[in-house]
Amino acid sequence: MNSLKRNAVIMTVVLFVCVAAYLNWSYGKEAADAAGEASATPIALSPDVGALSGDGVMIEGGDDASLFYDTAVSASFFAEARINRRQARDAAVETLASVNNADGASQEVLDGALEKITAIAAFSQKEAEIEALIRAKGFTDCVAFLSDDGVKITVPAPAAGLSTVDVAKITEVVTSETDFSPTALQIIEVK
Repeated sequence: MNSLKRNAVIMTVVLFVCVAAYLNWSYGKEAADAAGEASATPIALSPDVGALSGDGVMIEGGDDASLFYDTAVSASFFAEARINRRQARDAAVETLASVNNADGASQEVLDGALEKITAIAAFSQKEAEIEALIRAKGFTDCVAFLSDDGVKITVPAPAAGLSTVDVAKITEVVTSETDFSPTALQIIEVK
């Protein structure tokens, strides 16, 4: 009976990981599709922000210009990063599930595998939430990587780098959605 409960919990967690991976994939696909459909004419945003060219590169603008930086190269980078993250997580869950099905594994090993699968599912869900919130702050795309050690956020950035306002927006999202302090946050700029 205990084994049946444990297997049901593991299957539920694996299902959650798969749903989170699908959501990440679908959000990444929408962003890549939107980047591919961009027009070649500048889009006026507001007098103090400037305009975007068809490939998303800021033509002229104010302090928030870095929020709108995007190219086809960075769109494919973010899509590939999401796919790689999903594949790595799927492989880890598969390995942990095989430990659960191994004959002769101690209860301690089984509990450890279940705990790790649960952590992977929680990280996947939290990453999707963080990515959505960062995009809601005006960034064209991002990929979040959570681990026990901290958070890595990858965002598109202009050649000059992210402004302090951009960094503050990302830091605010991460600290409000996780238990990590700003010192555990690493922001990686894709230029």
